[in-house]
Amino acid sequence: MQRITLWDLPLRIFHWSLLGLVAAAFVSVQIGGNAMIWHGRFGTAIIGLLTFRLIWGVIGSTYARFSAFVRGPKAIVTYLRGEWNGIGHNPLGALSVLGMLTVLLVQVLTGLFANDDIAFQGPYAVLISSDSSIFITGVHKSNVWLLGGLIGAHLAAIFYYVRIKRDNLLKPMIVGYKYVDHTGFKSAVGGGVGALIVAVLISIAVAWFAQGGLVSYLAPPPPVVAEPLF
Repeated sequence: MQRITLWDLPLRIFHWSLLGLVAAAFVSVQIGGNAMIWHGRFGTAIIGLLTFRLIWGVIGSTYARFSAFVRGPKAIVTYLRGEWNGIGHNPLGALSVLGMLTVLLVQVLTGLFANDDIAFQGPYAVLISSDSSIFITGVHKSNVWLLGGLIGAHLAAIFYYVRIKRDNLLKPMIVGYKYVDHTGFKSAVGGGVGALIVAVLISIAVAWFAQGGLVSYLAPPPPVVAEPLF
């Protein structure tokens, strides 16, 4: 058995931060009222995190990169036959990751234009018509069910691996390393300080945009009120 570095620290921080923010966003919308202000803030933070993950999937360390685990149908068939031999996300897990990222992106992006006419209005709802905002709000609300289904499937897969296959998927996401008995596996490399700075700066910029940083530049000017002649 040898110990290898599997998940780098930035990826682990992303994973657990995303979990906490999604839970907080769900709780805040259930509370409603003034908590919707925090719901919007949580959504903005989630957009920043998702941006980071997309960038880190390209310039991060070995097993965090999409190229390391996103494969074609052949890899999925190999996995289903029990012939797959690898670490990190398996081919089905890769689909789960991509599905989760996609659904979360739909959720937060529609939130930017959503409007419940009571306690919440997305920062960019003023840029579209009321009918468009209502439609997007419907998508935002309906997409929660799909997100919940993916989260449930994710938890079920973890339970299956821990209890049935005796492979603890949670521990490496906490400590970063994993013990393997195959000498062909090597510790993750890459994703250094420079890459981290780039990813964080871009993520902050996107989060600034998401919280309405460009609304004042994109929104139409207010109508001119004519002054009375007398």
